[in-house]
Amino acid sequence: MRKVVLRVNEQHKYDIIKKLVETNGSKERAAIKIGCTVRQVNRLIAGYKKSGKEFFIHGNRGRKPVHTLDSNTKKLIVDLYRNTFFDANFTHFSELLLSEKNIKVSPTTIRNILSAEFILSPKAKKVTRKNMIKHLKVLQKQITSKKEKVVLQSAILATEDSHPRRPRCKYAGEMIQMDASPFLWFGNIVSHLHIAVDDASGNLVGVYFDKQETLHGYYTILNQILSKHGIPYMLFTDNRTVFEYKRKIASPVENDTMTQFAYACKQLGIELQTSSVPQAKGRVERMFQTLQSRIPVLLRLAGITTIEAANEFLNSYIKEFNKQFALPLNHIKSVFEKQPSNEKINLILAVLATRKIDSGHCIKFENNFYLPVNSHGQPVCYRKSTPAVVIKAFDGRMFTCINDVVYSLNIISSHQDISKNIDTLDNPQDSKKIWIPPTTHPWRFTSFMAYIETLKNPA
Repeated sequence: MRKVVLRVNEQHKYDIIKKLVETNGSKERAAIKIGCTVRQVNRLIAGYKKSGKEFFIHGNRGRKPVHTLDSNTKKLIVDLYRNTFFDANFTHFSELLLSEKNIKVSPTTIRNILSAEFILSPKAKKVTRKNMIKHLKVLQKQITSKKEKVVLQSAILATEDSHPRRPRCKYAGEMIQMDASPFLWFGNIVSHLHIAVDDASGNLVGVYFDKQETLHGYYTILNQILSKHGIPYMLFTDNRTVFEYKRKIASPVENDTMTQFAYACKQLGIELQTSSVPQAKGRVERMFQTLQSRIPVLLRLAGITTIEAANEFLNSYIKEFNKQFALPLNHIKSVFEKQPSNEKINLILAVLATRKIDSGHCIKFENNFYLPVNSHGQPVCYRKSTPAVVIKAFDGRMFTCINDVVYSLNIISSHQDISKNIDTLDNPQDSKKIWIPPTTHPWRFTSFMAYIETLKNPA
């Protein structure tokens, strides 16, 4: 006769029904002990008399649920995560399985499958990682195989820090948090992703890849904000020299990149606040965690290995990302001011440098020689050592300010493009008038240097 083994709850029912039948006890009391109705007690009595102890075994014992994944699918999920999607979090991995492999699995199921293989999410909490490490160390002591010990050791992961929460701002555009993150985003070289996040809505309002954390990178995301959304009320950043003035002995003004960004914000009426505490700008810090678990995977799958291609990818991805993660704007009022014109943005987001006219009436800047010309394209000559200010607009156009008069700068080529003696022009065209900013442009040297002095010697 086959031995019948019951589970605890099944054994409990069996003992009560057996005693009830043998002693002809109270069905009502038995129903209270089991937690069912008298009608169900009658069914249990009938089953006990017909099949005995075996009747109390649950009918689904040993059967797999209909929605259970087969072993081949589980193995495929583990292999895909280990070999292809290893740096994606489980929620993102679930989305990628559906879009790339047409496998619909919930993040909870993925976590259960991968946890059985000692694989944790990149975003796992400290307590989860500590419990996993403790479990792996216990297994290491129990096994004797060196190969299995190596496998278990490789599965032990380090813990991660977390940032505290704080309330969001009330209005969109009230606070924009900016920062850059060095990371192996694509290829084999670390690059810096500059981002700007709206604190109220969680919208990514500016993204840009650069080789280093630079003034140009922050100018680029500020240009995206101004062009697409308008002028924000405040920018919140860290204490890097790109944002906060630090006096340098004998430092040329163009190296003081910080002051130039702050001056641009002053011209736009944007309040600039900085903090050395990462938790103070937790929104942008947390955003980097999400981006670091998603963008490298997508860039690798797309075969992107250059900064140019990565920035092109970001132009389309930012809309998809905001649609998925940002808060709806229908109940968030915007305080962005009207977008400035492109000409104003080009002049405000400029780089300023002091130079002197050389003996050839030219200015040397970034290893090139430039000749000042007026609006009619005619060269303008000044004495040697005359002070000048080079203005490199955001779109790359070059200007100079000499004695509070603005001129355009023409680069001096190493060779002539057209020979006046040999080449002939079939359709000679009159030279067009060159656009030159008015003397009221925001990068007037006198007003800029006055601003520098206020930073050096605050009242």
